[in-house]
Order: sequence, then structure tokens, then C-alpha cells
Amino acid sequence: MSNVRTLTREEAASRVMVALDYPNAEAAEGLLRELDGIPCFLKVGMQLYYAAGPSFIEGLKKRGYHIFLDLKMHDIPNTVKGGANSIAKLGVDVFNVHAAGGLKMMEAAVEGAELALAGTGLQRPLIIAVTQLTSTSQVVLNEEIGIEGTVEQAVVRYAQLTRQAGLDGVVASPQEVRLIKNACGQAFKTITPGIRPAGADIGDQSRIMTPRQALDAGTDYMVIGRPITSAADPRTALETIIKELVER
Repeated sequence: MSNVRTLTREEAASRVMVALDYPNAEAAEGLLRELDGIPCFLKVGMQLYYAAGPSFIEGLKKRGYHIFLDLKMHDIPNTVKGGANSIAKLGVDVFNVHAAGGLKMMEAAVEGAELALAGTGLQRPLIIAVTQLTSTSQVVLNEEIGIEGTVEQAVVRYAQLTRQAGLDGVVASPQEVRLIKNACGQAFKTITPGIRPAGADIGDQSRIMTPRQALDAGTDYMVIGRPITSAADPRTALETIIKELVER
């Protein structure tokens, strides 16, 4: 049985984070024109951010978009603190770090963001930790990364550490959402890549679900890239996903 109430179109759209996986701002603008007026989140990752820079993020915010800046910071605590400080000043709504950086590093991210916004009256962005990439298989986890146990066990352990550090949630496969919510509480946010509409190419993802399945599993946000951005008609592709999320 689903644990998610019926969503309006606007609510469903706000659960979708469209991945702007483009090499530059000009290429991303083409998709933005296609999706104009749909109140979805936009996810800006490393490739586009490193090419277009902070001014691109500031421009998107001025146009009213909600932004997930997906840079996956993983460094010594003081460096991450400084990075979080700079990111928070951009006005993004969500950003992330790697849970593998440990408790002190994650706490430093919170401290950096809060220092940036002190006295502004602005709410700090959601700070999310990456548990295991959705491309990580059991073999990769055990034999290459060197972590024992199952992927699910590793994800839940990192989620609990993330909660202890005072972060707002984690990035994880949709398959682990129920485990995370059971371990960390329903208010603990989950952002789930590895979302593929029925019949879509799975690409380099190993642990996937359809949008409807992910929503019914209890995820808060779902990151969707190529099924929208590589579609012949991106707007129709996104509208179809939103319709799937609204219909029971």
C-alpha cells in the first residue's frame, strides 16, 4: 500500500529534480525554454557548474527556480566548511556532501552554511549527504571500495551518521528509501537518483525504480536526467512523469 497522499500537479512537479547535465549554460538554456512554466526543481552538477560558474546559479535563482547544487563535497572539514559557506551565499535550496567524509566534515558543512546566513533572516538550504552512488553494485562496494556487507547496510549506516551530524537527509537509491526512513524517521529527507520511467534506458544506473514506485516508497525528491533531457520532446516527457505521480 502506498504511504504517499495524492499530489496536485504542482506538488508532483516540485518532487522532480531535472538534471541539467549539460556542458555549458547555452546548452542548458535550450532545455529551460522547453520546460518554461513547469515548477520543477533543477539540479546543477559538476560539469555545468564548473563551466558556467556561480553567476549561472544566481541567474536561475533570479528567475525563480529552486536549485539543487550537486557538487558532492568531500574534503577535510575546514575546506568543506568554506565550500558550504560559499554555496549558501548563492541562495541554493539544496546542496550535498559525501557521507564518507565523516561526522566532523558533515558538521562543518552545516556550520559553514549557517555562518554564511547569520543575520540575514534567510533559511539555510537543505544539506544532504551522498550515501552510495546508484552506480555502486555489491561487487563494487565490497571488492573495489572495500566496504563489507550489503549496499543496503552501508547506506543505512551512512544515513544514521548523516542524521547524527545534523544534516537534513541523504541521496540514495529509491530501493533504500524505506530502510532509511525506518532508521532515521519520516522527516529525514531522501533524494533519489536512479529513476527511470517504464521502458527507458537504464544507462549507468544499477539500482533503479520508476517515478511512481519511488514516490510510493516514500521518497521526497527524485532526480531525473536523460529520460527528460534526451527525449525528443522534453516537455512532454516531464509532463508524462508528473501525470504518473498525480494519478493513483
